[in-house]
Amino acid sequence: MKLFGTEGYAAASIERLCTDAGVSTRNFYEEFGSREDLLMALHDRIIEQAFQAVLGALEDADDTPLRERFTCAVRAFVTTTASDPRWARLSYVEIIGVSNAVERHRIAWRERWTQFLVSEAKRAVERGEAEDRDFHLGAVALIGAVNELVHHWSLSDGERSLDDVITEIVRVATAAVTAP
Repeated sequence: MKLFGTEGYAAASIERLCTDAGVSTRNFYEEFGSREDLLMALHDRIIEQAFQAVLGALEDADDTPLRERFTCAVRAFVTTTASDPRWARLSYVEIIGVSNAVERHRIAWRERWTQFLVSEAKRAVERGEAEDRDFHLGAVALIGAVNELVHHWSLSDGERSLDDVITEIVRVATAAVTAP
């Protein structure tokens, strides 16, 4: 995490990773088949924690309006993935475009999040907060907006607060679901 999250995936050779971690390359290959496998395992750890944080945040929000549910969910996701600048860099930058295998991994997570967001939109329809339609493209667009906004924030040197980013994501998410 230290090297991928600070210097980047491309700058972190297996030898350098092993030296930094204090393990032999043999130990590395006993755990991982490649740097890509390590990158995907780290990404899984971060995004699974974020997914669980979102589910936990929504646990007690069953009867709350859509905007409040989105606020709980977005805050849980963003504060988890951005809790460490290295996590943000790995989640929003380093995971993109590495290889076909890593892209399949990233897209599988994107689809899981898309399904989650579509189910939240359908829930809003059932509650009368939105009109029924196909929410899939809007969910994919929202994921892109989240990625860009949190990445932008991570580079801003405190120019914007994380609360500003969360507020904007909730605004975009609410519009994506409630716009006709």
